[in-house]
Amino acid sequence: MIIAFTLNGEKRIIDVETDRRVVDILREDFGLTGTKESCGTGECGSCTILVDGRNRLSCLMLAIQLQDREVTTIEGMAPGGRLHPLQKAFIEHGAVQCGFCTPGMIMSSAALLKKNTAPTREEIREGLSGNLCRCTGYQKIVDAVDAAAREMEGDPRP
Repeated sequence: MIIAFTLNGEKRIIDVETDRRVVDILREDFGLTGTKESCGTGECGSCTILVDGRNRLSCLMLAIQLQDREVTTIEGMAPGGRLHPLQKAFIEHGAVQCGFCTPGMIMSSAALLKKNTAPTREEIREGLSGNLCRCTGYQKIVDAVDAAAREMEGDPRP
């Protein structure tokens, strides 16, 4: 089946089998390996992408569901190589350790900040509740999202 959608700002057309998952076409057909697959069952959040601005688990989506949609992957968060405030904050706050969960954490954080530009720390924790990390203990991740939210709102505090 031929589908057309926007991927990281570019119109794409691809012929896919009806049972192909989004995570597979992103990684295998488009070479966007920032989207990770860990559990394959929607439990860990490492495959999180944005579809029409909302966070979605790409391991649970069929590629045909992308028809006429706008998709953003972690690679699309840094157009022209300029890091998004979330990406910079994750680096500055040590929220990246092994890095496997990081793309999904950033994508879920981006969806949260799109809905709520000034979340409380509790709202950040709730917004990330579908993403698992085995390395950081989450505190540094919450710190990074909080700092990025403040930077995006123009609050210069570190």
